[in-house]
Amino acid sequence: MKNLKFTKMQGAGNDYIYINALSQHIENPSQLAVKLSNRNFGIGSDGLVLILPSQTCDFRMQMFNSDGSEAEMCGNASRCVGKYVYDNELTSSTEITLETKAGTKYISLLEGDKTARKITVDMGEPILEPTLIPVEVAEEPVLEYPINIDGKEWKISCVSMGNPHAVIFTKNIKDLDLPSIGPKFEKYPLFPRKTNTEFIEIIDRNTLNMRVWERGAGETLACGTGACAAAVAAVLNNYCDRDITIHLLGGDLNIKWNKENNHVYMTGEAVTVFEGELAV
Repeated sequence: MKNLKFTKMQGAGNDYIYINALSQHIENPSQLAVKLSNRNFGIGSDGLVLILPSQTCDFRMQMFNSDGSEAEMCGNASRCVGKYVYDNELTSSTEITLETKAGTKYISLLEGDKTARKITVDMGEPILEPTLIPVEVAEEPVLEYPINIDGKEWKISCVSMGNPHAVIFTKNIKDLDLPSIGPKFEKYPLFPRKTNTEFIEIIDRNTLNMRVWERGAGETLACGTGACAAAVAAVLNNYCDRDITIHLLGGDLNIKWNKENNHVYMTGEAVTVFEGELAV
């Protein structure tokens, strides 16, 4: 048994346990994610994030959902990684490159202090090709494609931001029974690697409300890649302009889809909740 140092952080309520794996060796991180993420018998989180060395970037992020499955990346988590490495003096730069399973992400620390910092992540270009999302639909892009869940028709718009998303524009999202319908979207046969699902309420051309059912984690207070996917889908469906504030259960994110370079930029706070040490 050894002592493991960790930091609990959140971005828009999307909370993860962060471990400096530059100086600590982690055995079986998938199993550890399940153990630590339990909100009754563990620390409690949406998952586990390891901060690792990289041969191509300043740092590498490896992340696991609360069910132990490995995810490609998380936008809110990448912001927190930026805050972590800066606040813990692992870098003095406010411009950081981060290696993820979804490619390199570029992090800019904008303002704040060691309790909250506003951070922008260049999330790269959205992926709209069905085979790369992946979703088994022939048309491209997949916009307002009808599927049937429990006898009700829902229209999905599909985007990948390094991980798959099905975006649904609907009304009264606060009344949706996500624990019931969320798993049915996640495991719908059209998605060979399952999917994250965003339920979006349109407020105006620059504002959206969002709830999210995350693949491998269930309903969470926020999802950064999901917010980016929702913004892209809103623009493609001509519901919104390219600069959008998205209200999530855990806070707000600003998403800008740059027309010139096709990159999506996400800005929001990253907050350190507490630090600790436990025997594992």
